[in-house]
Amino acid sequence: MGGGAKLRPVVTRSGPGLWIARLVTEVTAPAVLVSLLILTVSWHSARRPGQGLVWGLLATIFVTGIPFAYIVGGVRRGRLTDHHVGRREQRRAPLLVGLGSVAAGLALLAVFGAPRPLLALAVAGLVGLVVAVSVSHWWKMSIHSAVAAGTLVILMLTFGPRLVVAAPLLAVVGWSRVRLKDHTVAQVLAGGAVGALIAAAVFGPLR
Repeated sequence: MGGGAKLRPVVTRSGPGLWIARLVTEVTAPAVLVSLLILTVSWHSARRPGQGLVWGLLATIFVTGIPFAYIVGGVRRGRLTDHHVGRREQRRAPLLVGLGSVAAGLALLAVFGAPRPLLALAVAGLVGLVVAVSVSHWWKMSIHSAVAAGTLVILMLTFGPRLVVAAPLLAVVGWSRVRLKDHTVAQVLAGGAVGALIAAAVFGPLR
């Protein structure tokens, strides 16, 4: 064949690095980390383990359960592209639903006398969502990195500074978001800084 256009090889996004990035992104998804954090803080702060489990499950329903159910429903109906809400312009509605759900959960927990650290955690989540809603209007900050950094700071405040040894895991989370081309390095760094700051400034004093 002469004179014809050369066929270009199709480049696919695959390989072990990409597979690991996807795995890290799923395991460290905000809903996963926040749910585990709620149960951990609730168990640690309650007088009895069973009581802590009840408080933790109640908080999880409002903080992650209802918002994630909304996202899954949006994906199934075609309103959202994926359960990580990768497109910035689609983030506003899920974040607002999350904001309302967390506020309702916080009010319920306060009325029934939930442990103070759990209330502090809910308030920190509420502030984080307000910031996320505001920033997402014009920029796609990494919520994965924000939640991961905030989780580490809260665990350090709860169990002691020795947990700082887990800090390198934040870099792994950030790498996965950049590797999947869901965020830039700047968006990952900004998310991590915001998440850590909110955790320290809100959860720290209120706990």
